[in-house]
Amino acid sequence: MKIVVLGAGAWGTALAINAAGHAGACHEVTLWARDAAQAVQMQAARENTRYLPGHPFPPVLQVSHEPLSPDAGLLARADLIIIGSPMAALRGMLTHLRTLHVPVAWLCKGFESSQEPGAAGLMGHEVAAAVAPQLRAGVLSGPSFAQEVARGQPTALVAASEHASVREALVAAFHGPTLRVYANEDIVGVEVGGAVKNVLAIATGLCDGLALGLNARAALVTRGLAEMTRLGLALGARADTFMGLSGLGDLVLTATGDLSRNRKVGQLLAQGLSLRQAVDSLGHVAEGVYSARTVVQRARALGVEMPISEGVVALLEGRLKPAEAVAALMGRDPKDEAL
Repeated sequence: MKIVVLGAGAWGTALAINAAGHAGACHEVTLWARDAAQAVQMQAARENTRYLPGHPFPPVLQVSHEPLSPDAGLLARADLIIIGSPMAALRGMLTHLRTLHVPVAWLCKGFESSQEPGAAGLMGHEVAAAVAPQLRAGVLSGPSFAQEVARGQPTALVAASEHASVREALVAAFHGPTLRVYANEDIVGVEVGGAVKNVLAIATGLCDGLALGLNARAALVTRGLAEMTRLGLALGARADTFMGLSGLGDLVLTATGDLSRNRKVGQLLAQGLSLRQAVDSLGHVAEGVYSARTVVQRARALGVEMPISEGVVALLEGRLKPAEAVAALMGRDPKDEAL
């Protein structure tokens, strides 16, 4: 299989390394970088020193920065296209690829920021429906840190799409000795889980940064899962998806793992850093910072209650201080535990 990964960030690079070296199949993998200088440097160093240092490229992994033409070159020869860009660049990528006839999948999780004041942004599958409705598209999601996938440590992901050919292509490309890939038709549920868990991870990072204890963390994760499920059901997802890899699995990883950028944002805010200082210190994108407001906007429009997410937005916007956000959650009226 000829696989092209568009975007040389940490996650796109990790999957390219895995497919070229750990998947147990003879895939031809090309990692494409928008930055020509970065591509030349990676090809020479045989690793991504900027975003994933210490993980050498397998011999069969090639690096490119050639112009992307849907009718020639890399894209014309590919059997599968993986978009490894941040959510902000997904619309442009899908628009450029909209005439392709091969499966296309993205890796980003979250909501696109709306260009219209007061309007809620879209998830990846909604962006695809708007700009590339004929494209056979999907998402590869689930609990995964790039460093561990690049090292070949055991990981499980979910390939979600309404198109069977996309699910099958993703499984064929990445399922191997160290990476299990499960297929799922519920792309709505998978993307809701991937978006909301980033927001909830900021909340749990805040909890840990304030040293509130393991009881508080467990409560946040559990009640956060309830919020995620409520929003997903209102958007048409299946309830069982949220008990799977892209729901509970990704939430637990992102909310508790030390490699989580979104959790780190919460911890830094608890230490008194401003949001700008916290984000600048990461060196990578923390999608929860950008999608939190849209999560809350979508929930309000559907009449879905999401108090933890609301608290995160108030914190990020500076309307609440860390201790005040926790007090607001704990001071809510009693209620039954039902979703």
